[in-house]
Amino acid sequence: MTNQVFLDPYVKGRPGDLARLAAAQVLAGPHLSVLSTVNPDGSPQASVIFVKPDGGDILFSTVKGRRKTANMQRDPRVSLLVHSLPGADGEITYAVISGTIELTDDPEGAFHQVMYDLHMGGAIPPPEPGAQRLVARLRPQRAYAPPPYPAGPE
Repeated sequence: MTNQVFLDPYVKGRPGDLARLAAAQVLAGPHLSVLSTVNPDGSPQASVIFVKPDGGDILFSTVKGRRKTANMQRDPRVSLLVHSLPGADGEITYAVISGTIELTDDPEGAFHQVMYDLHMGGAIPPPEPGAQRLVARLRPQRAYAPPPYPAGPE
């Protein structure tokens, strides 16, 4: 038995500026995004979403009346997990971005089409009669990214 203390490098992750850089790198390539909000009873609610960086912010589209939207209107604090998919560089990593949301109207659904152009190859979104589209702007306050994984044997 050993008395050594295990110092887990994943507890702190990369320093803040490097975590934000890792998040930007994930967002620049193929990735999955999962938004977490807080339900009225305090339990978590998660949604897979399409996102688009906008300067230091992150944008996505939502609809009034959906659970995540109601949660964000009540409590604008969110967490966004972005996870890279296998790409040319071979590194697979993730980052978590926490911050607050600002919602603005998107009456014509123009931004929703921008997201379909970006993530669905320009496909036309399915009809949503009566849906009231919103643009959500995540203003990051914190970011976490794990340290780089060690390279495996060649």
